[in-house]
Order: sequence, then C-alpha cells, then structure tokens
Amino acid sequence: MRSSRILNPSLLAALASAGHGQTIIVADAGLPIPRGVPVLDLSITPGHPTFTEVTRIILDAGAFEGYVIASESSTSAPVRDLAPELAGLAPTIVDHEEFKRRVPDAHLVVRTGEFTPFANIGLVAGTTF
Repeated sequence: MRSSRILNPSLLAALASAGHGQTIIVADAGLPIPRGVPVLDLSITPGHPTFTEVTRIILDAGAFEGYVIASESSTSAPVRDLAPELAGLAPTIVDHEEFKRRVPDAHLVVRTGEFTPFANIGLVAGTTF
C-alpha cells in the first residue's frame, strides 16, 4: 500500500497510471474542458479548494519533469506562488489559446474551485528512475 496525503482514490489512480510525458492539468473553475477528457472535479465553493493547495499536493505526490503554463498565467499570483515547488522542472510557456488546445490530450484534468483567471498548469509526468 502506498502512503500519501491524498485521500481521493480517483486522483491516486490517475497519478499512479500516468505514463512518462503525460500531462495532468490542474485547472481553475473556468477552464473549458471538452467532452471525453477525464476530469476530476474537486470544486466545492468559489475559491475552494484553491489551485495552489491542490497543485502543491499533487506535486508532492508524483514525479514530474516539467510543466506547461499559459503566458497569461506567469503573472497570476497562484502560479507565481508555486515558484519554489516548480524550481528544477522544465517550463513550457504557451499562450492561453494553445494551452486550451492541449487540454484534450491530458491524462486527467483536476478542476479546483479557484476563481483567479488563468490559474491553470499542466504537470508533465516524469519517471522515478
């Protein structure tokens, strides 16, 4: 059995099954998610849970080698607050329209209750060896 701070079995399964190079997107409440894309909706109320807290927990639980953000996100407080956790990961910065075009290829989208615009990140799975 694996020890983790994460209690949600669907999130644990998605993290465990993510292959090298696959992306797990942590999204604000407003990111459009096309039909057919696996989504875990954690949103409860506006602002809860926050983008930052969910992203930190996922980063702590998985092995990631990079991340993708929209250029509009780089000045967003929630994304800026993650700078220490993202240090050492390879960044890819695209415009918001390109970020949205990548959503259909996600292994999973985790929707938060975040109401800050552009609080979205794609975490690129790495390896543990």
